[in-house]
Amino acid sequence: MKKISILGSTGSIGTQTLEVVRNQKDIQVTALAAGSNIAVLEQQIREFKPSIACVWNEKKAAELSSLIKDLDTKVVSGMEGLIEAAVEPSAEIVVTAVVGMIGIRPTIAAMEAGKDIALANKETLVTAGHIIMKLAEEKKVRILPVDSEHSAIFQCLNGENRREIHKILLTASGGPFRGRTREQMAKVRVEDALKHPNWAMGQKITIDSSTMVNKGLEVMEAKWLFGVEMDQVQVVVQPQSVIHSMIQFEDGAVMAQLGTPDMKLPIQYALYYPERRYLPGERLDFAALGSITFENPDFENFIGLRLAYEAGKTGGSMPTVFNAANELAVKKFLDRKIGYLDITDMIEEAMNHHQAVKEPTVEKILETEAETYEYLESRW
Repeated sequence: MKKISILGSTGSIGTQTLEVVRNQKDIQVTALAAGSNIAVLEQQIREFKPSIACVWNEKKAAELSSLIKDLDTKVVSGMEGLIEAAVEPSAEIVVTAVVGMIGIRPTIAAMEAGKDIALANKETLVTAGHIIMKLAEEKKVRILPVDSEHSAIFQCLNGENRREIHKILLTASGGPFRGRTREQMAKVRVEDALKHPNWAMGQKITIDSSTMVNKGLEVMEAKWLFGVEMDQVQVVVQPQSVIHSMIQFEDGAVMAQLGTPDMKLPIQYALYYPERRYLPGERLDFAALGSITFENPDFENFIGLRLAYEAGKTGGSMPTVFNAANELAVKKFLDRKIGYLDITDMIEEAMNHHQAVKEPTVEKILETEAETYEYLESRW
């Protein structure tokens, strides 16, 4: 019986992880953590009976504790509680599916406790990749990517020598506004940006996909996960979302991983690696598909992708500024306080203001995040 902890259990990745658990029937969930959605979390606790449940919001944690007083599950809260859920003694793998930089400390704590990481929290590597990858090597723990693109790359590298990677071809759907100019996107509403053509995801990642900021974060994540330079990661727009990513090797050979757009595949692969299990669901029908098309990304109109490359090449604390500015901007956009194009304008302004610090500590990373928020709040 495999034992796992899920951080971010009520979100899109968390709920789909639990679908995999239901289907496979040989995984025990020992800890669950959520932000504030205690209605869903209570249902999950009653079904999966974890020993620990964390709610980020302290008041909501008290409410949950009262709701499940008939159960033996311990309820904790805040960062201390999140770390306690991450290091739950019996868990072998921690699924890190929380959104944002709050995922850094619990991920580090889990690794220090010797647990493998099924990584769905890309901010952890984007902002602290220099810390995380070194720690994984020291503690001899595995980082198993859950993002569909990084899982595809990981699968293509099975049995291959990573030193022979010439280029990572990171695919992107292009989002709902592919082909539009900035002028045409000026009046984009929240409802428009939340309509992704292929994937069903949480609100923030859906907005990030529409701006292509998400693809920029994935480029930075790939740099750390696979030990390549930023210039070795090439974004390729593939609107059908059938090819999840590719590797071009030194001899010119290209390997790709294809499939239907279903996040349960990379989740299940991470949990059972290197074993492949049967996964119910739709199969890729090439005759029905007809064709797969490719385009270059539009750096001119989707400036978030250009800024991501700049942040990744600068390195140090600059990716933290990129990520923090985007988190704040997306929140403001979802709250209808700023316009759509203001999202990337805020990122650019924050990056222009910041003096990058090389090799930042976790404390400096979190300090940079706070400074970025403070600066942008004073300006927007």
